[in-house]
Amino acid sequence: MSNGAKAGIGKYLPVYIVLLAIFFVEVFLAFRNLPTGTLVGILLLLAIGSASLGLVYFMHLAQERRSLFLTLIPATIFVLLMMNMFWTDSIRLLHMRPLTP
Repeated sequence: MSNGAKAGIGKYLPVYIVLLAIFFVEVFLAFRNLPTGTLVGILLLLAIGSASLGLVYFMHLAQERRSLFLTLIPATIFVLLMMNMFWTDSIRLLHMRPLTP
């Protein structure tokens, strides 16, 4: 195996092990008797962390320029805020009744 292949594996193997550890923590927590709100919050934070690791290392965003992040973060926040505007309308349409203030 060449040095380039070892360097690539050496860089990604710890990330893969951390992702596996996060998965096992999620499975362990799923079988615990935790309150639903607490469990959802913890699992959501772990999912965000593992998604971030996957994006940064496996999709090579760690090597991108800083300007890409400064462009993507406001765009993502904008999309999430716009989605928030439509959720109330989707609930109204689910029940087929007008929105009551």
